[in-house]
Amino acid sequence: MVLIDVKNLSKEYGPVKAVDNLSLQVNKGELFGLLGPNGSGKTTMIKCLTGQIKPTAGNMHVLGVDVLKDPIRVRELIGIIPEQENPPSFLTAEEYLHFVAGIRKLKGYEKELDRWFKLLDFEDQRTILCKDLSRGTRQKLMFTQAFLHKPTLAFIDEPLINLDPLVQRTIKDFLLDYVKKGNTIFMATHILENAEEVCTNVCILNKGQLLYQGKPKKNLEDFFVKAVQHAKNT
Repeated sequence: MVLIDVKNLSKEYGPVKAVDNLSLQVNKGELFGLLGPNGSGKTTMIKCLTGQIKPTAGNMHVLGVDVLKDPIRVRELIGIIPEQENPPSFLTAEEYLHFVAGIRKLKGYEKELDRWFKLLDFEDQRTILCKDLSRGTRQKLMFTQAFLHKPTLAFIDEPLINLDPLVQRTIKDFLLDYVKKGNTIFMATHILENAEEVCTNVCILNKGQLLYQGKPKKNLEDFFVKAVQHAKNT
């Protein structure tokens, strides 16, 4: 079952083609890795797919919803972890998550909230203002808000950045278990060892163009470097 269907997607910023006539599909139950060097179009791709920005051309359907026609509905259905953690500075960590639950009209979520504070080991940060949280703790907070409503599909942009190895391991285990339960993850990352470890399928972008889509290769770093260098030399 196809959950993400992208056809001939392009996004231009003046003369720069951040995404260049890209087509791909992501199926139910995949942990899909979007790979590429800095400036390759990964974040732009996620912003297009989640209805945060409009593409220059192309069509996108997410969970059967036309993203161009109903971006709000798409965001209601999915979870999103942005590239930069930016919870409201004037709320505490717990207040922010209650705010998210209210926006999503969740009921009986308190036990789930407690589970996340324990799982990511930041219970002692519940009453700290977001502006005073470390970058790593803000990342934990953004991870929690993305999965609090248990979405069937989540878009996560560099989810392990700023996190210590113990929390990274916890999150990788969570993601693997999440897709085993039939959910789907679309993950942008430049940490190739993580992609090789957890992803079921990957695609490699360079300057907005699709260089490869399929199963992650063994020695993914070597394969990635060769693919990008070849693209630069042609």
